[in-house]
Amino acid sequence: MIEEKSVLIEYFGDTPIIRIIDFLLENRLFDYSKKQIIDETGLAKATFYKYWGRLVEREIVMVTRSFGKTKLYKLNEENPVVGKIKELELSLIEATAPAVVKAKPA
Repeated sequence: MIEEKSVLIEYFGDTPIIRIIDFLLENRLFDYSKKQIIDETGLAKATFYKYWGRLVEREIVMVTRSFGKTKLYKLNEENPVVGKIKELELSLIEATAPAVVKAKPA
């Protein structure tokens, strides 16, 4: 089965930060532990932690709840940068949707 790339990854490259943001954006109704994000994005643990601190520091992601030592995170949709990323993703989808529809045979 061929995995289809998201528009963010297609346009901005398959980088760790884009992978993390893309995953959380696509699954923004739910919150995830760092381990779940690592597993779902397919990143190595060291690579994930290399970039994760930046996302937390800039408040791109936020803690939604915690139990024991485990914290769950999701995108901070109140952050203006996250709002712009969402707008950008929507614009990219709108710009590429007609091309994708035309390219597929009837």
